[in-house]
Amino acid sequence: MISMLSVMAQALTDVDAANSTTTAVLTRTSEASNTATLANMVGGLIVVLALIFVLAYIVKRLNLVPSNAGVIKSLAVTPIGQREKVVLIEVNGQQYLLGVTSQQVSLIDKLDTQIDVPTTSFSSRLKQAKEQQ
Repeated sequence: MISMLSVMAQALTDVDAANSTTTAVLTRTSEASNTATLANMVGGLIVVLALIFVLAYIVKRLNLVPSNAGVIKSLAVTPIGQREKVVLIEVNGQQYLLGVTSQQVSLIDKLDTQIDVPTTSFSSRLKQAKEQQ
């Protein structure tokens, strides 16, 4: 009877050892899975942030969103060369035609009659920018 009890005790300890080994393997697998999930999430966040910065740079570079919130409003810009452009601005209801280079800004003409510049939507400006390239 004592030998039978010792065999049963040995069998129970073997089962406990197997369970603890299985639990340790599952814990390591779970930790590896959590690490992989976190790495995927951080990688996705970095890609989204990079995409936001690239799109903001493109919008700023192509001047797709005009800023007309101040006293001086830029109505139209036409590039003439690499760094030269003609700019039509409005200050307090008066329109001015300016020549802008990398070195200076020159007044070409103070317009007596108002020039009506049609406003365009973002989608049409984007199509226009794509056609210019």
